[in-house]
Amino acid sequence: MRKVAVLLLVCAVCGLGNAHAQKKLKVMAVGFYNCENFFDTLHDPNKKDQETTPTPAEYRQKVHNIASVISALGTDVTPDGAAIVGLAEIENDNVLNDLIADPALQYRNYKYCWFYTPDERGISVAMLYNPKYLKVLKSEPLHVDLKSIGLTRPTRDVLHVVGILAGGDTVHFLVNHWPSKSGGEAITAPARVVAAKVDKRIIDSLSISAPHAKVVIMGDFNDNPTGDGFKEVLKVKLEPEELAPLDLYDPYLKMYKKGMGTESYQGNWNMIDQMMVSGSVVANANDKWKFYKSEIFKRDFMVYQMGNNKGLPHRSYTASHVWDNGFSDHFPVVTFLVKEN
Repeated sequence: MRKVAVLLLVCAVCGLGNAHAQKKLKVMAVGFYNCENFFDTLHDPNKKDQETTPTPAEYRQKVHNIASVISALGTDVTPDGAAIVGLAEIENDNVLNDLIADPALQYRNYKYCWFYTPDERGISVAMLYNPKYLKVLKSEPLHVDLKSIGLTRPTRDVLHVVGILAGGDTVHFLVNHWPSKSGGEAITAPARVVAAKVDKRIIDSLSISAPHAKVVIMGDFNDNPTGDGFKEVLKVKLEPEELAPLDLYDPYLKMYKKGMGTESYQGNWNMIDQMMVSGSVVANANDKWKFYKSEIFKRDFMVYQMGNNKGLPHRSYTASHVWDNGFSDHFPVVTFLVKEN
């Protein structure tokens, strides 16, 4: 089935009319997954993690469950699965080391980028990468300064990773987990605007130093793609034909307008997990890695199949923090890039 999927992808991308026109393409999957309170079994005295510290048995199963999702991500199109995976709600490098050592993922030889977080609960973002596809040149945390709008509670940093993809493309990855809507959407909206401006500063800097740079922005944005951070700050575009090299194309905006989402709250689907690519990835002026398509990664084993939660993501813990042997309360997202072989 994988060979058939890849062949269909090649035909769709190339628009082939006959066998002589065929081009062999390589495919790369880039994913993002909010792992829902992925904590280890040790209490960090500097963080408020008591409610989300699992038992050893719960932790072992949680590691394997998350690894099972990541191992399947993108494999219907490329047998190598996801080359790069942004992660949210990661407590520390203990979790990451156990994750990449799980039998479901060990053979991928994933490495990771991660930094300790200022978030008071101890959750941060991270990025897994397969060295076969990415050579990391630089990684850094970018502070989201909420004190600038009078808030004292710290939030997650943005993770900025610069690397060279197989084939020679230099790409800037920005992994986000914007402030939540806890306390009310209108009250918390300015905090998400501050986070959006962190991403925008990188793009503005690149517009001077590398105006044709390739950028991928991913994350749990705690907001739908119609929010102010997207419209007013990042100024995302709906149509790829409108893009300048450092404009951002958000394929999840169309999905959201069709009623699709990655997370459900009070019966409504929200598209808070997204991935945006710069116009330089869409137009692909250097004939290297190019945007093909994006999707929500939703498979039967990740979904409640019965009861009141039927159709929703099968989460690790219930709303009252009882272990439910699931995965996450979010579905992952995945974007496919292609290049000539």
